Amino acid sequence: MRIIGHLDMDAFFAAVEELDHPEFRGLPLVVGADPAGGRGRGVVSTANYLARRYGIHSAMPITRAWRASETARRRGEPPVVFVRPRFRRYSEISRRIMTILRRHSPLVEEGGIDEAYFELSSTGSYEEAAALCRKIKAEIKAQEQLTASVGIGPNKMVAKIASDFKKPDGLTVVTPEAAEDFLAPLPVRKIPGIGPKTEGFLARQGVKIVADLKRFSPPELEKMLGKWGLALYEKVRGRSSAVLVEEWEPKSVGEQETFGQDTLDLAFIFERLWDLCQGVWRRLQAEGFQTYRTVVVTVRFADFDTHSRAYTLPYPTQSRRTLVFEAMRLLMPFLDRRENPRRKLIRLIGVRVEKIGK
Repeated sequence: MRIIGHLDMDAFFAAVEELDHPEFRGLPLVVGADPAGGRGRGVVSTANYLARRYGIHSAMPITRAWRASETARRRGEPPVVFVRPRFRRYSEISRRIMTILRRHSPLVEEGGIDEAYFELSSTGSYEEAAALCRKIKAEIKAQEQLTASVGIGPNKMVAKIASDFKKPDGLTVVTPEAAEDFLAPLPVRKIPGIGPKTEGFLARQGVKIVADLKRFSPPELEKMLGKWGLALYEKVRGRSSAVLVEEWEPKSVGEQETFGQDTLDLAFIFERLWDLCQGVWRRLQAEGFQTYRTVVVTVRFADFDTHSRAYTLPYPTQSRRTLVFEAMRLLMPFLDRRENPRRKLIRLIGVRVEKIGK
């Protein structure tokens, strides 16, 4: 019997900020860019559950989050507290949480800084798996004063969807026999791989919930969505063959900044690029890595036209100076007519390192 668990920390970044700053508790909180009184640029990284009641969510433009806060304030509700992210602190706590998981499971696949899949088949039953997950949740709460939600299912897909079913501090068990019925009433976006574009396409076919997809045969889904349609046929029936991977490592570490004002001021842009490189270097080390091979620079113009350029070194390096040099070299063409013939102003730049190692 195959039993898989998925652990997802509840509003992780925001929860850590509340833990470290008790004065934030009981208030709506957003971790992300500086809203600058409604003139800020950038997005929300995480919103706590009180802020989500205002309609604020991850990846929302920070200006919209600020307007939602102001609307709530005018209703007499508490305004949102906005704080900048502290990735080193989040990584530190994440490592301790993963250590707890590894004490109880022979196989753990980290899915990110705040989530992981883990093997539960050795417990022998869904009842015992649930009991073990309650113990894991209790240990995390006792050690870190943070809550996690856990989903248990016959495969990674069902477990992940289940972990989001009862948040925060939830535990949802979906047996193989119940998987198909569990998925049927959910919005199609809940199925991994269905993004906004596919959701819109399916809506035009009259498909809004998972059950709607079950009326299509494998050939029909393949005609609609290509080979992925065949995989989708299995997924909507609660079947997935993805296996756990023992070692998870981030494929990249990066940071980006949206400028307060669109610009082509070289001195300002290079100053911000240098700071981004320092931040990437600090995060790389905080997450336990020492080397990288690929440097990627992203540029977004004022019209939201976005480009990335990358360079891969012939060998891994530990050099911070090389990171800065290559990032500047990749950025330069966007500041002149090589990549920016119309002299468009720049809205955002980002720096990322890939092929990282310990």
